[in-house]
Amino acid sequence: MLFGKKKSVAGLDVGSSSIKMVELDGKMNSLNLVSLGFENLPDNTIVDGQIMELNVVSDVIQNVCNNHQITANQVVTGVSGHSVIIKNIVLPPMSREELEESIDWHAEEHIPYDLADVTLDYQITSETSDATQVLIAACKRERIDNIKQAIQLAGKQPVVIDVDTFALQNCYEINYNPDDSQIVTLLNIGASTMNVNIVKGTRSLFTRDITVGGSQFTDVLQRSLGLSFQQAEAVKRGVAEARDGIDESAIEPLISNVTEVVAMEIQKTFDFYRATSEDNEIVVQKILISGGGSKLAGLAQELSVKLELPVEVLDPFRNIKVDTRKFDPDYLSEIMPEMAVAVGLAVRGAELR
Repeated sequence: MLFGKKKSVAGLDVGSSSIKMVELDGKMNSLNLVSLGFENLPDNTIVDGQIMELNVVSDVIQNVCNNHQITANQVVTGVSGHSVIIKNIVLPPMSREELEESIDWHAEEHIPYDLADVTLDYQITSETSDATQVLIAACKRERIDNIKQAIQLAGKQPVVIDVDTFALQNCYEINYNPDDSQIVTLLNIGASTMNVNIVKGTRSLFTRDITVGGSQFTDVLQRSLGLSFQQAEAVKRGVAEARDGIDESAIEPLISNVTEVVAMEIQKTFDFYRATSEDNEIVVQKILISGGGSKLAGLAQELSVKLELPVEVLDPFRNIKVDTRKFDPDYLSEIMPEMAVAVGLAVRGAELR
């Protein structure tokens, strides 16, 4: 039908501890928040990125939609972790047709899995008379089939499967409008994985997924102080009442030890990038953090001290129109750090409308 209503497409972030959904509409430079939802998953529903309980995940997706008036039947979702390989490669100058014909051959050099076992995509990031720079991304087919199955069980149709790292970059670009001189590190701290993306302007220079996340802080507080999961989570986030009866001097060293590990992994990422890059002029100017793990009390300040860089929390709604009569500002502020990847996926969804 020529003048029929456009289909809406929501961004669906299936994390290891929660489900997040966001629906946007409008044009790229003028997006509006239509709906959003957030629901926690039971423990061990997703382990190492693999969905162990398909029915539980599909039920929670349905609950998010029902409880938060998300009506979109089509979704854009993302993958991350060790099943995903992202590489920037430099090839000789060639036509689009030559690249299409030879990409599998070039990818074989960089993908540690049999190409028959992965889904592969690529994008040209820059071209000169001397070289063609190409970003390749691959994910194990079983991982993609796993998440597609959970979504379809929920009665939704996955139309795009993106990479969480690039969804985070979409969220950053739409909200911060970076110019080509800006070099930032986007750090999404999930429950079990950190996505790191070093970005210059709108070009991803280097990505890495690290198996460290917010759950490490919770685990160490639980084990060392004998707390329940809920209490450890509240202590981690600086809730004053949760700290009643606990020796404050015992909390800080435990949290600081895990923060040290996080900072070391980020520094290792910077060092590895510098060691493998031909561009020695690249200097990260600041870090933008997101994800549930970023809600740790004082984390931004402590990382800033350890890495000697400005660190701030990424605002996924900074450039998106939000009707405060429809969305409670306090609730938005509370869940804001967790929604960055879902917003980036929803940006892809808005492009498909």
